[in-house]
Amino acid sequence: MKHFFNSTAWNTFVLIVMGIIAFFTREIVTFLMLGFILISLTNIYNVLKEISAKLDSRKGTFQD
Repeated sequence: MKHFFNSTAWNTFVLIVMGIIAFFTREIVTFLMLGFILISLTNIYNVLKEISAKLDSRKGTFQD
């Protein structure tokens, strides 16, 4: 269940629900802007996770 909330299926479900709400409240532009922000934040998070994994793997190779 922990990995479900980080999956593409969960993100798609949330975006569909937000899109339906945006359609009925006539906030389509806001929905699009939030979508762009969410995509950007997800990309930043993934890059930071990769950097952290690389730093953790190198941590064992260097002796202080």
